[in-house]
Amino acid sequence: MGGENDDRLVVTNSVRIPQYELQETFSASGGPGGQHANKAATRVELTLDITTSSAFNESERQRVIDKLGAVVRVVADDERSQLRNRTLAAERMAAKLRGALYVQRRRRATKPTRGSQRRRLQAKSERSEVKQQRRRPSRDE
Repeated sequence: MGGENDDRLVVTNSVRIPQYELQETFSASGGPGGQHANKAATRVELTLDITTSSAFNESERQRVIDKLGAVVRVVADDERSQLRNRTLAAERMAAKLRGALYVQRRRRATKPTRGSQRRRLQAKSERSEVKQQRRRPSRDE
């Protein structure tokens, strides 16, 4: 499916976003960096329109839209290098989409084991004993 020179953004094994579907915009980063920061367009904004993307099937598309909206946007301006910021933005986009695609497994209700019940009651009685020892002694003791 994907070779060494595959230029798609890998989100999961089944979801790979073609590079042409990602819109990159560059701007001046601002912040520290002196003249370099003022002149170089190192800030990267990566945008993906989920509704038109061919990378998702219908259930995946709906899940992402429900969690993130129809357009997903990430920004990277951490580094002085535009190339490094582009890599960071792609990683953040993949992580964001991966999180939205994750389906939490349903919890299967179980009963506490006999051993766990015994340990809980033992801990309760030990705690009760500690608290009894802290009390002020009664007059008849």
